[in-house]
Amino acid sequence: MGDTKPIPSVLSIAGSDSGGGAGIQADLKAFARCGVHGMTAITAITAQNTVAVESVEAISPETIVAQVRAVAEDIGVDAVKVGMLGTADTVEAVVEAIGLLGSAPVVVDPVMVSESGAVLLDDSAREALVGRLLPLAAVVTPNLPEARALTGAGDAGQEDLARAVLELGPSAVVVTGGHTDDGDDLFFDGSQAVAIPGEHHEEGGAHGSGCTHSAALAAGLARGYSPLEAARGARVLASEAVGNALRGIGSGAGPVDVFGLAAGPRQ
Repeated sequence: MGDTKPIPSVLSIAGSDSGGGAGIQADLKAFARCGVHGMTAITAITAQNTVAVESVEAISPETIVAQVRAVAEDIGVDAVKVGMLGTADTVEAVVEAIGLLGSAPVVVDPVMVSESGAVLLDDSAREALVGRLLPLAAVVTPNLPEARALTGAGDAGQEDLARAVLELGPSAVVVTGGHTDDGDDLFFDGSQAVAIPGEHHEEGGAHGSGCTHSAALAAGLARGYSPLEAARGARVLASEAVGNALRGIGSGAGPVDVFGLAAGPRQ
């Protein structure tokens, strides 16, 4: 065996989506598409499909930390994507787990509401996310409603929201553009505000777009790209995946497609 890993390894700390559209399932597909090895620490198990989240069962804090420790000690972690957390206890477990990972950059996707409208982050968890986890993040990737919920900034615009989120402690922010008129993402790191244009698709039929974007961004950081470069690459991949969304899967919002599956199997 060689002394170096052939490819970077990226860890998703997130919930499991039984419908395969979002959560760790979306993250693993995005990691594979980006050419990195994907690993997982599951925070919650959901029973969901394309129309509803029917139940959520949280994984114990001890098991969350144990999952991270197991992969860190044997495989190593080059970057982390954090998704669904749900409870304050889960946030605290993730903070403890990140402490085991040295300098691996952390991308936080502040998942609050599912595509079907289910609330996935309670009030105490939001407070813990803001106070404990965001200061550890290399990049935070909220959409407009999430940025407003994190900052309490009401109807503030995209750049003002990015500045407000940055004040919460992360090194950089990408306020994604899915809820804006022009569809542009906005990257802000305190020294530069950069619009990241991309193909804009109407909302709907794109379950897992936020997960895919943040997972691709984490993969870019693991491959050595700067946060801005990684954010640009993540936007390209997420836009493509939304454009290819599998709208024939289920009766609700179909999953994004990073592999172009609708085009048929590759020979």
